[in-house]
Amino acid sequence: MEYPDLDLKNIALITIDTQTDTLEGQPLEIPGTSAVLPNMASLLKIFRDLKLPIIHIVRIYLQDGSNAELCRKKALEEGQEILIKNSKGSQIAKELFDEKVMLDPDLLMNNKIQKINDDEVVIYKPRWGAFYKTPLEKYLNDKGISSLIFTGCNYPNCPRTTIYEASERDYRIALIKDGVSGLYEKGEKEMENIGVNLLLTKEMINKMICTIPEG
Repeated sequence: MEYPDLDLKNIALITIDTQTDTLEGQPLEIPGTSAVLPNMASLLKIFRDLKLPIIHIVRIYLQDGSNAELCRKKALEEGQEILIKNSKGSQIAKELFDEKVMLDPDLLMNNKIQKINDDEVVIYKPRWGAFYKTPLEKYLNDKGISSLIFTGCNYPNCPRTTIYEASERDYRIALIKDGVSGLYEKGEKEMENIGVNLLLTKEMINKMICTIPEG
């Protein structure tokens, strides 16, 4: 195995910030996020079928802006409602689940992991990167995960930051090109330059089907 190659037996799927407020027509609309939901759902299905780890990363703001990045503090202080704690807009996009899942913001914002089932969890991040002051790294290490598959919302910000953090920790990485919003040509080149595997949803699913027998 070449160093950047994925280890499909010790793999996890990560979704980033795919929350209602980021979808089409919502207050923090990120162009392209609604469009990638079907591909994300397809990947989630095969990971669920194979009982492989799934981690949903979310961002939640307090209305007073006290936990916000500097670039968003003023807007929140002035009353902009984006990803606000306990709001409908802060919930993970319903298209990614077969059943209704509700976030527990008090648990999450106290640096705890919300368990959806034995293989699927939610983690809150206080800044762009999902490894910064979160339990993500310990969770992955405890499960023996060496490879991470990234999907989600707005490549230039949180996915890119998190991928660099993962690279610094020597994880093998794939970015699903049609499963993330905001990806651009130079961004793809940046990812290739640090050893990230760039794959389409169908390519990733075929790898999983061919390599890991169901059951």
